[in-house]
Amino acid sequence: MKKVFLSAIAFVFLFDFCLSADKNELKVAKQYVILHLPLIVVEEHGLIEKNAKALELKDIKVKWVTLSGGSAANNDVLPSGSVDLISGAIRLWDKTKGKAKILASLNEAPQILNTSNPKIKTLRDFTDKDKIAAPSVKVSIQSLVSQIATAKEYGIENYDKLDYLTVALKHSNALAVLTSDKSEIAAHFTQEPFLTIEQQNPNIHQVFDFYDVFGGRHTSNVISTTEEFYKNNPKLSQAIIDALNEVDFWIANNKKEASKLYLQASKSKEHLEIIETILNKPEISYQTKPLPNITVFSDFLFDTGAIKTKPSDWKELVFDKIH
Repeated sequence: MKKVFLSAIAFVFLFDFCLSADKNELKVAKQYVILHLPLIVVEEHGLIEKNAKALELKDIKVKWVTLSGGSAANNDVLPSGSVDLISGAIRLWDKTKGKAKILASLNEAPQILNTSNPKIKTLRDFTDKDKIAAPSVKVSIQSLVSQIATAKEYGIENYDKLDYLTVALKHSNALAVLTSDKSEIAAHFTQEPFLTIEQQNPNIHQVFDFYDVFGGRHTSNVISTTEEFYKNNPKLSQAIIDALNEVDFWIANNKKEASKLYLQASKSKEHLEIIETILNKPEISYQTKPLPNITVFSDFLFDTGAIKTKPSDWKELVFDKIH
């Protein structure tokens, strides 16, 4: 009887250990874009491994998986278990019924609508011939921002009034065709580094900055994970946040080195001065805590039927380590 009792205790201890022990392999989805610079630096400097070791986690292996951006299909990658961390937030939270949440914010950065058509000054100036380039139709953050701006201009019931003008095009391709006389693309809903390059062209001007539409700064990109990963890997989750906090401080104080690292890692063709200019813009910052007004996005998605559940506040979207 004593042996049976001790065996039962050993089984319970082993079961509890298996549930709470941090895994030794981490799979992170990434994109080689300037707004994901914290993840690029984390990868290049091995900072998750470093911070995991500081928390007494040994032999952590990080596998980086490159994904394309702006696609709702990426929301299937995290629930499937293909990766442990991915860029995505509200739609993913809704799709998983709250089982996937934000682990940390990556940045605050404006989304800009630029145009090469001198006749276009506001959204009301667009005609049937004026196509708007965005990474994807309806599901990219640029398309979402466009819909919020349209709703503010025409009313919430007309939020998708200009969707028919949107054309799915990569930022780099949109940049190339925006100044082409033979292109039907009249505008580009863009982000860095493309918006800075476009702004240097005298034939391109800004229609609006979403910071103005939004009424202030907002969180642009985040990384999310599942509740299962978060609960079963408490130290590893903390190590990821610690790594990002370390990176954010480093970027703020080493902008030239950060610019060089980005160009080297991404093999991007932008000039070093362009990247430095971007990192020195006061409207761009890298930090791990999302701004509370992220709920403006979730409120809009709920009001337009894009998500089924409305979070009560921003903390419902975020795991508690970052509160």
